[in-house]
Amino acid sequence: MDNRLPSGGRIDRSSSLSFTFNGAEMTGYAGDTLASALLANGVTLTARGFKYHRPRGIIGAGAEEPGTLVELLGEDASGNRPATTVTLRDGLKAKSVNCWPSPTFDLGAVNQLIARFIPAGFYYKTFKWPNWHLFEPSIRKAAGLAPAPAAPPSAGHFEARNAHADVLIAGAGPAGLVAALVAGRAGARVILADEGTEAGGALLGRSLQICGKPALEWVADAVAELNALPNVTHLQGATVWAYREHNLLCINEKCPEHPNLLERNWRVRAARVILATGAIERTLAFGNNDRPGVMLASAVQTYVNRYAVRPGDQAIFFANNNSAYQAAADFKSAGGAVSAIVDSRGNVPDHARALIGDIEVVANTHVETAEGRGRVRAVRLSNGRRIDCDLLAVSGGWSPTVHLFSQSRGTLRYDETLAAFLPDKPAQPCQCIGASAGELPLDAALKDASDKAVDAVADIGFSPKPIRLDAKDTPYSVEPLWHVESNATGKAFLDIQNDVTVDDVHLALREGYSNVEHVKRYTTGGMGIDQGKTGNINIIGTVALAQDTALPDVGTTTFRSPYTPVSFGAISGLREGSVVLPYRHTPVTKWNLDRGAFMYEAGARWRRPGYFPQDGETFQETVNRECRAVRTRVGVYDGSPLGKFELKGRDVGRFLDLLYTNVMSTLPGGSGRYGLMLSEDGLIMDDGVVFRLDEYRWLVSTSTGHADAINQHMEKVLQIDHPDWQVFITTVTSQWNNATICGPKARKVMEALGTDIDLSTEAFPFMAFRDGIVAGLPARVCRVSFTGELSFEVNVAPRHMLELWEKVIEAGEPFGIEPVGSEGSHVLRVEKGFLSLGHEVDGTVDPYDLGMGWVMSKKKANYIGRRSVEIRRAGNAVRRELVGLLPDDPVTQIPEGAPLTPGGAKQATEGFVTACVWSVVQDRWVALALLENGRSRLGETAHVRLTDSTISATITEPVFHDPEGERLRS
Repeated sequence: MDNRLPSGGRIDRSSSLSFTFNGAEMTGYAGDTLASALLANGVTLTARGFKYHRPRGIIGAGAEEPGTLVELLGEDASGNRPATTVTLRDGLKAKSVNCWPSPTFDLGAVNQLIARFIPAGFYYKTFKWPNWHLFEPSIRKAAGLAPAPAAPPSAGHFEARNAHADVLIAGAGPAGLVAALVAGRAGARVILADEGTEAGGALLGRSLQICGKPALEWVADAVAELNALPNVTHLQGATVWAYREHNLLCINEKCPEHPNLLERNWRVRAARVILATGAIERTLAFGNNDRPGVMLASAVQTYVNRYAVRPGDQAIFFANNNSAYQAAADFKSAGGAVSAIVDSRGNVPDHARALIGDIEVVANTHVETAEGRGRVRAVRLSNGRRIDCDLLAVSGGWSPTVHLFSQSRGTLRYDETLAAFLPDKPAQPCQCIGASAGELPLDAALKDASDKAVDAVADIGFSPKPIRLDAKDTPYSVEPLWHVESNATGKAFLDIQNDVTVDDVHLALREGYSNVEHVKRYTTGGMGIDQGKTGNINIIGTVALAQDTALPDVGTTTFRSPYTPVSFGAISGLREGSVVLPYRHTPVTKWNLDRGAFMYEAGARWRRPGYFPQDGETFQETVNRECRAVRTRVGVYDGSPLGKFELKGRDVGRFLDLLYTNVMSTLPGGSGRYGLMLSEDGLIMDDGVVFRLDEYRWLVSTSTGHADAINQHMEKVLQIDHPDWQVFITTVTSQWNNATICGPKARKVMEALGTDIDLSTEAFPFMAFRDGIVAGLPARVCRVSFTGELSFEVNVAPRHMLELWEKVIEAGEPFGIEPVGSEGSHVLRVEKGFLSLGHEVDGTVDPYDLGMGWVMSKKKANYIGRRSVEIRRAGNAVRRELVGLLPDDPVTQIPEGAPLTPGGAKQATEGFVTACVWSVVQDRWVALALLENGRSRLGETAHVRLTDSTISATITEPVFHDPEGERLRS
């Protein structure tokens, strides 16, 4: 290994690893990354540029790497991985992306000959005729990225996990470790997550001391203490990649402790978040600054100190700040020669010069261009001087890593002293510490971390103690240099990964794209996998210079998740093979089949009878007979599959008030109330009835198909949003079966069954329940109605259901009872205007659209979805509202889902038909529909657009039977 130092580093020289890169066999050591192993093997040309296919090498040492993306092959198959983040293992196979046949000879390099014709945005102007889609496949094929793996991993699986913490700390560098010690010693529940393979952050690549001993010894002691604390969870190799609302953060753990786990995605809700994400070194923009051998100064320092690799022999350092001087000193100590440090500043501080001994400093000077093709061979300075070198280490200053803070909706401010954007006002309970807050020297970072961690932990009720550590570091100062003004040849890249140059930004401004977000999209600057980590602020500075304005006036682009790429498998999980989901049956399924019932799947895999045909009957005749029985006599249906949950605990009342739009906590025992649940975006999720059993016990019913989803929703609210509430949820869907007796003669059937419950309206009103004996069986009877008729829902244990059902049929025979299937139930609910999930509730409507504003409480301070509804309603947008339709021809059926268009014209729809049934009470077809501004159009004519005809219908109220509800309350 040509460039490996004979000693030093944090690699394990006793563990040699073989790997393949672009078909060539090489070796490295345990502890290497693919990038450090390539440099150790003397490989400097590792990639080709995104658009121009210019030669590229390794530039950084971590997640900021913009130069070298690789595709992993075999069992590690994945694409577009920065070589600096790939941990070396034995047998690893990798290849460069976006070059063919190899980086050394790439046919795509022909693009360099036509570079002047393919500037930023050229595809917007070029590929218009005859059709963009004609060119799209070829352009996407040349997009410069690796394909997705052809198959999922052959072994192992992905996992998701939820967790809560008092304090979540992102980053286990020196500041993060101090914060974790403060919180952990105070007894707080701490989750410490760090993206590196080991803790230490920037200390891993530097030669510093803490409390008189090597800094990494202090790191080892801190990690050992944290790992011994039972209240601390330490995740290494785990990137905090997203910051959501209400202090919910996502962590991608790449190295879980279980050998069968590939990756684990954590969703963590924290009372306080501390961001110790460090800072990222910036590149400098000058001619040919993308050549192999041009690297970040901090990366050179890291490879020397951490990986024992010297990336070159003869180096030039080009900087505008102090940090490069320590990097130059470390490179020289590793046996490298430093020809000069080129500093763009006129005055170089003495403390910086003191670090480098006799190394020449060329102040007030710029590197105008780098020379060489496959590798940098020399640099030409602004003073005309040419200096030979095989390594050019650059440092354009440091940008605090504010990505997560910005994702949390915190604001940023520009700091003139640091020439960087810093965290300003947080929008959530979080704060940045250390370098991510602009405290770049180690001593300042440690103090800042301790002070802010003490404040954060004290805010949530603990008694933390500060930690004071003695450390010395070079003071930081910088003079911004957004790009080098020069007439020298060679492209000056601001975003190296996406091939965005200074000229591209100037072109975007000339084209009229003066807003920085528009510049970003026109040039694609900062839109690569690295999200412009090393160059974004240089783009902003270039825009500011061109517009002769200040950087704060230009502003920043939007930081979006993920912070670094996250595999789809980690987010969604991996499932392979067939899954058998058996149908679910009630105890009366066999009875239904024996009587010729046509069985349907009625949601959540429940088998229910659709209708009970008799000899010679058509489908419609059967449904009409069942509906007529309910409207004029009595019917019975099996309501067992409805979702049912028993809730117990002192906080159930306020829990239900949060879930439902109306107030549930005021219900007296023995009573029930209908309610709606909304999703976070203010749309209807489910409807059902809540009964209060006693002071601390409640029964919640849901729709059949949504029962599992509602269970997950309730558990999510409790476990993640309100873990301190005392609410226990028990699913009792299969513990209670019911026969619902409905119709004008339902009370007579109940009396014929025999019961000790007083069935009078005064003693047993609508929306009440009573426990007692029915037909000799212990039962809970609820007075609810899904048909609009007098109804008694008789609930019994499953072992009693068949016996109850047979007794109901027997007792009801003198009154003309009929078993009713789901088709008849659908007709009955349409006649009454009751909503149905999947019909009227189509994922776009809120309660006001359905004429149910009465269920939206004005008394409660909050409930899930309220704010979203208010925001949407404040926009005064046209809404589709529930109405009834009566076809002008009463015997004309309207197909469900048919569109409504103005005048029946072939144009954009103004609504659609949600349901259409033959009404036995109206003796005609009736329909429900969602129609734009429908409530204000009652009495007008709507037009249903079919393929070859139209149907006209009168718009009516969406209730066709007993609009006052007298029958169901009788």
